[in-house]
Amino acid sequence: MRKFDPGFAVAGSIMTIIFLMLVNYLTSSQYVWFFYPSFVLSLWPIGVYCVKKGKHKQLALSYSLLLISFLTVENFLHSPQYPWSILTIYPIFWWPILVFLEKRALTLTVALIGSSTIIFYYAVLNVFVWPQHPWAIYPAFVVLWWPLTIYHAKRKTFFAFSLHATLLLTIFFITVNAISSTGEIWAVYPIFCVLWWPLSMYYFVYKRRLYGSRSSR
Repeated sequence: MRKFDPGFAVAGSIMTIIFLMLVNYLTSSQYVWFFYPSFVLSLWPIGVYCVKKGKHKQLALSYSLLLISFLTVENFLHSPQYPWSILTIYPIFWWPILVFLEKRALTLTVALIGSSTIIFYYAVLNVFVWPQHPWAIYPAFVVLWWPLTIYHAKRKTFFAFSLHATLLLTIFFITVNAISSTGEIWAVYPIFCVLWWPLSMYYFVYKRRLYGSRSSR
């Protein structure tokens, strides 16, 4: 079909972007809104070309660069006093990195390197750019799930995963509680709910397998 032809995608995206620019200028020139749909339309010809040629690595790299550029321009136009776009640069670049690594991207070593460097990246920003609050614990909590999941998924130790995940969640809630609201102990409520995860895994999965293996003997 023609819609999957790179030439058609280029012509269609350019024509649409020019149309949106004219509409923006004629109807609401005080606010530059055509920038947002133009960014999405720019992904179309690049995606069509890379998919058709089988260049998936170039697709990930191109999309990452475009996304970083879009966020940087958006930051500069609307909130230059707060450089929030730097929060996205390094994590976004892990998309093409993982694509270039291919099968090695699923290894525990890559997960440990990726999670530790991302945590270090946010910790540095937290200390030197926005030191008012230790907000780096939030992205750190998120990326720690990466190696934890890879480790247990490869070994198929799902009950142990529920235990370690519950421990991670418990530490996270206690830390946030201690930092954000020391006068009120609210962490016990989500921790109590999380404890049902390994409890249900033990009685409905792990224990059933244990009894099944004994009966088969």
